[in-house]
Amino acid sequence: MSVTTFAFYSCALGLLAIGLRELLFGFEENRCSMTYMFEYPEYRRVPLPRRVVRQYPAYGLYLYGEGLYAQETRGLKLTGAPVLFLPGNAGSYKQARSLGSVALRKAEAMESGLHMNVFTVDFNEELVALYGGSLRRQTHFLHESIKAILRLYKDRPNPPTSVVLVGHSMGGVVARALFTLPRFNPSLVSLIITQASPHQAPVLSLDPHILEFYSAVRQKWVAGAEDLQNVTVLSAGGGYRDYQVRSGLTALPCPSDDLNKISLVVTAVPRTWVSTDHLSIVWCKELVLATVRAFFDLIEPETRQFTENIEKRMSVLNHHFIRHPVQVPGNQLETPVTFTAPLEAWSEVNTLRLFYSTPKEAQMKYFLFALSSRRRAYSHFHCHSSNLEMSSWLFGCTQMNGSVCLQAVDLSMGTELLPAFKAVTVKLSELSAVSHLVVSASNLSGRQFMVECEWQREESQTVSLPVPHVLSLGLTASEITINSSGLLHTLQLQHFHQVYQAFRISIVSHCKSPRDRLPSVYRMKVPWFREDTFTTANVPSVTEISAMLHTQRPDNSSSAILQLHTAPNCQYKVSVRTSFPRVLGQVLRFCGTVLPVYMSVTVLLALGRQLSSLLRTGRPLGMTDAVAEALQPHKVQLPVYTLHLLLKFDWFQESWSALGLPLVDTLPFTPLEDMSHSATQPSQDWTHLVSLLLCVLGAAVAFWASAVLRLSLRMLSFLLAPLHRPSVSRDCATLRLRTQILFITALTVLGGATCGALAVTVAFLLHLYRVIRLQMTDRSLSHMLNLAPQKVPEKAENGFGSGDRQTGSECNGAPLLSESVLQDVRDDLQLHLSVSALLTLPMMLSGPSLLHWTRNLRHSAHLDPDPFWPHTVPLIISSVLLINCNTLRLKHSKLLLRLTSKLLLPLCVAMVTFSPLHLYRVTHFLSAALAFLAASCYL
Repeated sequence: MSVTTFAFYSCALGLLAIGLRELLFGFEENRCSMTYMFEYPEYRRVPLPRRVVRQYPAYGLYLYGEGLYAQETRGLKLTGAPVLFLPGNAGSYKQARSLGSVALRKAEAMESGLHMNVFTVDFNEELVALYGGSLRRQTHFLHESIKAILRLYKDRPNPPTSVVLVGHSMGGVVARALFTLPRFNPSLVSLIITQASPHQAPVLSLDPHILEFYSAVRQKWVAGAEDLQNVTVLSAGGGYRDYQVRSGLTALPCPSDDLNKISLVVTAVPRTWVSTDHLSIVWCKELVLATVRAFFDLIEPETRQFTENIEKRMSVLNHHFIRHPVQVPGNQLETPVTFTAPLEAWSEVNTLRLFYSTPKEAQMKYFLFALSSRRRAYSHFHCHSSNLEMSSWLFGCTQMNGSVCLQAVDLSMGTELLPAFKAVTVKLSELSAVSHLVVSASNLSGRQFMVECEWQREESQTVSLPVPHVLSLGLTASEITINSSGLLHTLQLQHFHQVYQAFRISIVSHCKSPRDRLPSVYRMKVPWFREDTFTTANVPSVTEISAMLHTQRPDNSSSAILQLHTAPNCQYKVSVRTSFPRVLGQVLRFCGTVLPVYMSVTVLLALGRQLSSLLRTGRPLGMTDAVAEALQPHKVQLPVYTLHLLLKFDWFQESWSALGLPLVDTLPFTPLEDMSHSATQPSQDWTHLVSLLLCVLGAAVAFWASAVLRLSLRMLSFLLAPLHRPSVSRDCATLRLRTQILFITALTVLGGATCGALAVTVAFLLHLYRVIRLQMTDRSLSHMLNLAPQKVPEKAENGFGSGDRQTGSECNGAPLLSESVLQDVRDDLQLHLSVSALLTLPMMLSGPSLLHWTRNLRHSAHLDPDPFWPHTVPLIISSVLLINCNTLRLKHSKLLLRLTSKLLLPLCVAMVTFSPLHLYRVTHFLSAALAFLAASCYL
């Protein structure tokens, strides 16, 4: 292997390492506060009907409790509002303790006596994100659990008619799947809150069952959207800290006009403003408090149960999760506001800006801003205040008496809570009935705060800044200097709307005169999705912001926006550079799951190189050289690109559909449509550049993984050598035909009776033993000193078995081993190393179903449904037959060998075309390749 090849794959591995570092560690530190329990938690099992227990022995339903409350609910005599927590992939039912404990503490602090009963489901910590066979079973058990919960309240005066669901990860998907059940009554669930739930598509499509499950759920919620408009769903993504479920997947696949469905990222949630990882989103105190506050606001005092009023539900959720105004929903003042402040409390402001800091002593203070002289020159009026108390503070005066406002309307509902202060902006064109604006700066409690207000012209405070091209690699920057004459500036980042873009935004602020100022707040705003991020910085300061997107723009209407809540009379220099490491991180965040496809392509092409060399020279290439030369993106990507070009023509799409061919997979940058019903959509051109990068990264992983495999097998052969006699034959560890038939039959029965993945793993281990024995033989022959010359008699050249190759000459009647025997063993070893690499991939892809079967073995010895049975029977047969395969056999089957070597490339093209969104199809393509190779050995 040349130094250039080694350096190339080292650089490619370095790029992958940089991208992984950005994906796994390139984010803010965890700023979530931990939720604590003040008493020991208890989980009381809720009895279920015998039929349900017998049908779902691994599952259970529990009621959460602490201390005195746990004792009071010992008999399951419940009076609260029911909430059911659903754990996600490998999640424990005990994760409900954060929600249950915070809800209990808040109920104890309230005088109204309102409280909630938090239930939780035990799904046996199943890996439903990787094995989809249990998703339907979990959905049916959830239905039974809801009915069991409601039966506990049947003797209450006002029994609940529905249960609120809180689902984490795949638990949120299971909650939405309830409505696909034919016997489910939709009125049993009216509110669902999901946390880091991948609603758009599964993170990994390792089996067809999970895709069929998603397809059914999507079909129900999209095609039957009108029937589900009364069901309120809020989906929260964790942000960039959650690298397990990217937040783009948490967007609800519902019609855009369905206002009863909310999708957002927790960084945009008021009073939260933090990114959470996949687990901390469950216990993050800031988010749990927002959820619990919303739940208590949704409970009707009369019935002590959750409201059935859809408008109130949406109002409360908007209040706590989207925009936090000054009034709790339902408490808005409909009548005009009257003022009783004395004359000396009023001050009229004639300047363009107000800066006011309240004194230490309590006082009543109001500022008047006349609209008559400002309507034509200005479009908006903006204020912000460091007083975070949720109280009315901006009014529109409708009746004046001199310099005193007598009557006004409350304009504070437009207030927005930001990390450092609250802010409100009103549009002057909507205030035709208002003569003056009134700002309340009263500090009756004696608490000091600051208020800043100004008149604004929208066009003068909005500037555009084109972002650098993603291929600029950070060498160029787009810069702009804002001489702040106001409190709010909007920076439109032109051409920033694709998820593969990533920028490093640097904001340098400095001021001319030192004085007390409110901190600056920089807000990255995305118009098409609620994924806002906030950064707070003192003035002066140097601040760096990571600018990335969770979702790409659905149309050509807008780009991302950077809002600068600035300090007046200060200068802000904004610099935008492309961050190449973060670009790599974004590519891996969205397309990292596709790397197994390109790894498989590389190993298949390496096998093709070996077979071609065997046909041409009589010897296969070494595995290292074959994998190094297997990176041939033009042979794979060019046909795929041509196919996508042809799919842009209607006649080709019609022909494609007429032939019954499956849909073409694209890289998962965009929200996925229904897998089985959506039209064939060709990908965008820029995705093929990403495909090229993934091809290089996949080849690098395959190259270094093959090196690790060779090293591991060599070490393993050293460990196992004392257990075996030294062998000098290439036929070591081969099987007789009868034994092969016995193994094939046994593995087939084993897979059918237990788990197909188990049979695949055993077949892999059988072949691995053959490779280890070849490694031992190679080492034994390498240390022998009595090897005859390379040349052997002609009869040995024409012989079929390896035994003929060993009769080069004799010494005292014993044959001498020829150097060609060592070469034959090494040729066989290189071939079987590639076969082992190919068998490793199906074993890894089937691993989750094997793990699921192992964990549920005490309940059932048979995996049902089994996604890898009977589809893996050809793979098992081929792997057993290939144990006896060697290069001499292959050379005697030149026709089939030539056909096999030619078929590997079309298989690679088909794999890249049909497998990125269906990873389980990789096993089918590899099975076909191994089947052709096995046929070449025997026919």
